[in-house]
Amino acid sequence: MHLLIIEDDFDLGMALQQALKSEGFTSEWLRRIADVSNAINMADYACVLLDLTLPDGSGFDLLRRWRKQELTVPIIVMTARDGLQDRLDGLDGGADDFVVKPFAVAELISRIRAVQRRYAQQSSEVWRIGELEIHPRRHLVQLSGEPVELSRREFQLLQELARDAGSVVAKGALSQRLEPLGDPVDFATLEVHLSNLRRKIGAERIRTLRGIGYMLVK
Repeated sequence: MHLLIIEDDFDLGMALQQALKSEGFTSEWLRRIADVSNAINMADYACVLLDLTLPDGSGFDLLRRWRKQELTVPIIVMTARDGLQDRLDGLDGGADDFVVKPFAVAELISRIRAVQRRYAQQSSEVWRIGELEIHPRRHLVQLSGEPVELSRREFQLLQELARDAGSVVAKGALSQRLEPLGDPVDFATLEVHLSNLRRKIGAERIRTLRGIGYMLVK
């Protein structure tokens, strides 16, 4: 799972990246609103951690702009402001959750997992899609109650499709999500991983829309 951190405090930014890495997340870290260029594809991120007080503007404004653009990526607001109105403004402005500094990193990780569950329309830590059960934290998959042995890449691929189960994930977006900090996985290799995954969970569960992308059938 790949996250975007927008936080100007150097020590906190470093600590967040280290904590996320220890939990198996990858992340990119920006320190100013100006660093959020138009070239950034927000669909590449599973969640955004957004500070409200930035050197060159308000995180509130960035949050509202994203929601006005109909970006659906989960956003957790981080701020030292602990007033009720600030929390209400953040949630009403489109934030999915709100944490007040200083916070325990373990709590933030838990909130990241919670907003991801809601985004994937899952009600518990175990994601259920038909007869498939996905355990994101344990990197386990079961089909009709039986364990399915997946490689790291196959599990990553299944989880990315599961985030948008029932919707098409573009081939280019999927290849980038598999290698968020490097060159996208080439399409030939992607097809090999998809073929292996289909063989293990059932070909009918992953639908190809030729020239567009792939969909995990709900």
